[in-house]
Parts: sequence; structure tokens; C-alpha cells
Amino acid sequence: MIPPLTGDAGLRPVPPPLLVEGLSFAWADDRPALQGCRLRIPAPGLWMLVGSNGSGKSTLLRLIAGLLQPSAGSIRTGLRPALVFQNPDHQLLLPSCGSDVQLGMPQGLTAAERSERLQQALAQVGLEGLAGRPIHTLSGGQKQRLAIAGALASEASLLLLDEPTALLDPASQQEVVGLISRLCRRREAPLTALWITHRLEELHHCQGAARMEAGQVGPWQEGAALHRQLTPLPAGRADG
Repeated sequence: MIPPLTGDAGLRPVPPPLLVEGLSFAWADDRPALQGCRLRIPAPGLWMLVGSNGSGKSTLLRLIAGLLQPSAGSIRTGLRPALVFQNPDHQLLLPSCGSDVQLGMPQGLTAAERSERLQQALAQVGLEGLAGRPIHTLSGGQKQRLAIAGALASEASLLLLDEPTALLDPASQQEVVGLISRLCRRREAPLTALWITHRLEELHHCQGAARMEAGQVGPWQEGAALHRQLTPLPAGRADG
């Protein structure tokens, strides 16, 4: 069992980064996607969900991100969420790296503040000096890291990653999972990340992993232990 977070001197409980209780959602044809779903992320870190297509994983992420509204239940978090899609071409909207990263920045920043935030975001994902680079010249892995930079520049502290390595080659896959793992383990302001994957080898990078079936999330366990339990899941497009 993962213990609750504690505050000063270990005396006060600290709210978990994310708490989902009794979440339900159905599509327009009354087909249920989630029914009474519960999920508790107990601490900052990289947390992974696995499950077959149609199990509700992508729907859960979209509900947490606020792109869908549940029919019942609650989502409680003190963090700012940002969704990172499977295909970065679906969320990179502007022609250059710098212009796209600045798109999600908060209003009211001065030009100097925007420039500093841009440089910091690019540096965190290993894309220093590429602010003026056209996005179409980037590799798939670089595009995915740029999407993550945009989330960081928007002040997101809860990353919701929907199979972010599904379209990447093995080297780029390792770059992205390594990047998120480092951001979630850094000493100052570690991120919280909820990552959907079909690649079971990625489970070895996370703090905890759970299987999702029929709109329900199972208990957290060590990623390596869950990997051993599961036969390889078929790769595919993110479920609805």
C-alpha cells in the first residue's frame, strides 16, 4: 500500500495531486465509457495506465483535462492539467517552435517574461536554441518534446499523456519517457504525470502502474510486477 503524503514534520496529511471519485460518462448513444471510476494519485511522479482499446483510458484523461464533462462523480486536483496527444501534429498549431510554445502562456506576461519562459521550457526538453526552427523540420520525437514544452510553458503541473510514444521509433520513445521521468523526479517542483501506454516495457520507468478494464482502474502496483502479469497488449489507436 502506498502511504498518504504528510506535511510539516509528518503531522498533517497533504491532499493527493489527483483524486477521482465515482466518475461516470456515457457517449451520445448511451454507450457507457466510465461507471463509478475511482483513481487516486498519491504523490508527484510518473504513473501509468494500461488496458485494451475501449477500456476508457483516453476518456478518463479527457475528463481530467476538462475536455469532457462527467455525468456523475468528482475530479479534485490543485494542479493545472495539460493533455499531450498521441500524435503531436494534432496539437502543434503554429509554424515555429517558439510561436507554438508561447501560444499557451498565461496572459499578462511582458515580452521579457515570455522570452525567458520560452527559453526555460525549451531547455527543459532538450530543444535549446530551436525557438526559430520551423516545426515541420523536426523529427517525431522532437515534436513530442515540443508539445511537452508547450505544456510546461503554460504552467501545467499535471501532465496527461495519451500514448505519447505510440508513433515514435525506439530511440525517440526512450527520449520522451526518459524526459518525463526526469521531470517527475526532479528535486524542485516535481511534476505529476498520468501516462497511458500499450508498451509494457515503459512500465519500468514509473512510480506505479494500474490496469484499466471496462471503465474501472485497478490498484497501483510496481510497474515491473504489472509487466510480468500481462501478456503483450496489441498496439493501436487511443480508445474513445
